[in-house]
Amino acid sequence: MTSVLPVAASTFPFLYSHSGVDAALHLNDQGYDTIEMMIFPPHCWPAELSSSTRTEWKQKMDDRGMKISSFCYPLLDNNPNSVDRLMRQYTLDRYREAIDLAAEWSCPYVVCIPGPVNSLINPPDKWMLDWFVEGANEIMAHAKGTGVGILLENVPFTFLPTAEDMKRVCAMVDGDVGVNFDVCNSAFIKEDVPGAIRLLGDLIGNVHISDSGYDDFKHEKLGTGIVEPAPTAAALNEIGYSGVTVLEIITDALQPGVDPEGDIAESHDILANCGWQPRANA
Repeated sequence: MTSVLPVAASTFPFLYSHSGVDAALHLNDQGYDTIEMMIFPPHCWPAELSSSTRTEWKQKMDDRGMKISSFCYPLLDNNPNSVDRLMRQYTLDRYREAIDLAAEWSCPYVVCIPGPVNSLINPPDKWMLDWFVEGANEIMAHAKGTGVGILLENVPFTFLPTAEDMKRVCAMVDGDVGVNFDVCNSAFIKEDVPGAIRLLGDLIGNVHISDSGYDDFKHEKLGTGIVEPAPTAAALNEIGYSGVTVLEIITDALQPGVDPEGDIAESHDILANCGWQPRANA
C-alpha cells in the first residue's frame, strides 16, 4: 500500500551557527515539526548541558509541539572500532550520554556509525568487527529499558559500508538493533538503492536523504547528483516503512553564499513530487 512519507530535517547545517535548540526552533520556523538533532560540540553536547539547560531546551521544543526523530553523532573525533581501547571506551561513553539525553527528551533513536578505514594499513576486518560488535552490545545494554533504540548507519568510509554489512552486523548484536539507512551513502557506493532497502526491510528505523556526485562525497541538496528519490519512495512503501525521512543536507550556514534553508526547501519539494509529504510552508 502506498502511503505519503513524512519528512524531517537535520540540524547539521547549523552546527556552528546555532545551538541545538536554536537550530531546532529555526527549522520549526521553516515548517518542520520533527527534526534530527546532531550530537556535536558546542551545538548539542550532553556532557556540557546542565540539568536546567536540558529542561529548558526540551520545554522550548515541547511548547511548539516538536518531536526529535533521532540523535546523530557524526564520526569525527571518535571511533568505536579503534585499535586503541581508550578511544573505543571514549566513544562508547559519548554514546551513553547521548542515550541518556535521548531518554530524557523522548527521542526514539540514537544513530551509531561504524569506525573509519583508510587506504594505507588497517587492522584485520575481524578485529574491527569484534570491537564494533562488542561496543554495540555495550550500547544496547545501556539503552535497555530507556525506550531508546540504537540504529547502525551505512557510511562509505567505514569498514561496514553496505546494506549487506548492516544486515549481517545487526544479526550479530544482542537485542533489536536497527538501521539508519542513508540513501545518498548507498548511492555513492553504487548500490542498488531500492534493492538495499528491500534487503534491510523492517530493520530500517530511520532514513537520511541528500545528494552527491560520484567524484566527491557530499550531502548536498537533491537534484544535483546521483540520488533518485522516486524509486527510493517506492521501495520504502514496499517494505511498509512508516518512519520519517530526514533531509540531511550538509552545508555550513556560517559560510558566505550558502543557503541551507533554500537547499532544504528545494529538496523537500523534490521529495513531495515523488511520494513524500509536501512542505508545510510551500
